[in-house]
Amino acid sequence: MLSWLLVGCGGALGAILHYGIGLIPVRGDFPILTLCINFLGAAVIGLIAEAASSQQISARCTLFWKTGVCGGFTTFSTFSLEAVTLFQMGKWGLGSLYVLLSVLGCLCGVMLGKLLHHALFLQYNGRECARWQNHHSGLQSCWMVSRFPIR
Repeated sequence: MLSWLLVGCGGALGAILHYGIGLIPVRGDFPILTLCINFLGAAVIGLIAEAASSQQISARCTLFWKTGVCGGFTTFSTFSLEAVTLFQMGKWGLGSLYVLLSVLGCLCGVMLGKLLHHALFLQYNGRECARWQNHHSGLQSCWMVSRFPIR
């Protein structure tokens, strides 16, 4: 029962944050706020997923943030509707740009969130860095995030 409550509270928080950002006045046809919401949500879910995989946060915390907050905050259905609307309006270039930026932006957001986790939450010494690189199939990103150790 606690799991359901965590997801519900996280989802409510995510939806409230989404609504609040949606109130920011913007001009033009390009759905920039949805793009920003999805990128931010992707970065947060990347950070949470990385923290969970290294067992730095509990399963309950993961459930609250990843399933609840990110689920209530991000907007794939809104993204889809806005893209189709742009295409139906005959704005093929703008619609295609939106789809491309949304997909690539969210992929980059997840990667950024994962890197951010390492920069903010892991203390780097040779052993931790090697463990992180081995866990991520030999990615050579440790040099970059190790410049920002938290002590």
